[in-house]
Amino acid sequence: MARSTCEVPRFSATTPAREESPDLFTNVLNSPAAKRAGLFRALSPEFPMSTMNDFRGEARPLDDIDLPRIGHRIGVGEDEVHAVMDVEAAGGAWDARGRPKMLFEPHRFWKNLGPGPKRDAAVSAGLAYPSWGEKPYPKDSYPRLQQAMAIDETAALKSASWGLGQVLGENHVMVGHDTVQSMVLALLDDSEVHLEQMIAFIMSARLDGKLRAHDWSGFARGYNGPQYAKHGYHTRLAAAYVRWAKIRDTAWSPDTILLPPPQAEPLPPAVVKEEPPAMVPNAGTADAPAPPVVVNKDLTPVEATHKANQGALGASLGSGGVGGGIVYLWSLTSYFPAEWAADPQAVIVLTSLSGSLFSAIGAWVAAYRARDKRFQTAEPA
Repeated sequence: MARSTCEVPRFSATTPAREESPDLFTNVLNSPAAKRAGLFRALSPEFPMSTMNDFRGEARPLDDIDLPRIGHRIGVGEDEVHAVMDVEAAGGAWDARGRPKMLFEPHRFWKNLGPGPKRDAAVSAGLAYPSWGEKPYPKDSYPRLQQAMAIDETAALKSASWGLGQVLGENHVMVGHDTVQSMVLALLDDSEVHLEQMIAFIMSARLDGKLRAHDWSGFARGYNGPQYAKHGYHTRLAAAYVRWAKIRDTAWSPDTILLPPPQAEPLPPAVVKEEPPAMVPNAGTADAPAPPVVVNKDLTPVEATHKANQGALGASLGSGGVGGGIVYLWSLTSYFPAEWAADPQAVIVLTSLSGSLFSAIGAWVAAYRARDKRFQTAEPA
């Protein structure tokens, strides 16, 4: 867990702690989780944090770029950040139900309650005792936290270690929050906030130099407490760092510029062509009506085909008749041999061939005229 080793937090100059009253919000976040819960009414005692959707929000995971980007603030790479995350929270920010990973610590609840009837009630319920390790921790700490919050909300939230960095709620000012409620609410939606709080605590506790130097014992003493060696906190940090150092880092540099996603350019507005209004003759005057507006209209493929078919049919009938007449006249002259002109079958064959030739020529001319815009009919608009 993250504990403070300095008497004066580094953030105290900019975010002074306020006097808090139990079971009452003194600060409201503009986070998505806060908005969903309607926490703008949170200053009312009738809206305690225990109703905050079972501590569940959007639970977004870390992006690969978050580790080197945020670690750069204290001059470390993602391997050092991974090592702390692995030892504190097994590398993950959320439990199986999408809540921030949390460990409720009864010995801190004992201290935060102080002497009085609230502590007596907590001791009777098995929620508080004076020394660490008197009883084993349950697998899920949230039920005990809810019971403790029923006794004193602020003291209970302060007595738990929260999120990816397992920052103790008592240290909310060190991570930039006026109240522990504000600190916890900020953790409900995005793992990036967990990492931000972890790095903020390391900076506030002045442990960044020890992490940069890989002074695992010095870092463990400040981050986990004076009894860190009993459970090998420092050796687990060193082993996790060695493991991550063998893995290729995410490509990132401080000069990287994160560009916004491209936005589709809006289409230009449609231009509507306005035709001049027709002149309407006034009553009792000799004003003439406006001339009709003639528009050259392109034919559709169906119209063009229909027009070509009509032209071809007319050309076939006309040219067939004309061709037949020409052949008949030729047969009466000396252009054909006398035996052809005297043979009716020869005249019929020549008439048919001539008609077919003129029909083909007429059909081609009709189709050509249908495709050529110069021969399209202008129609009134």
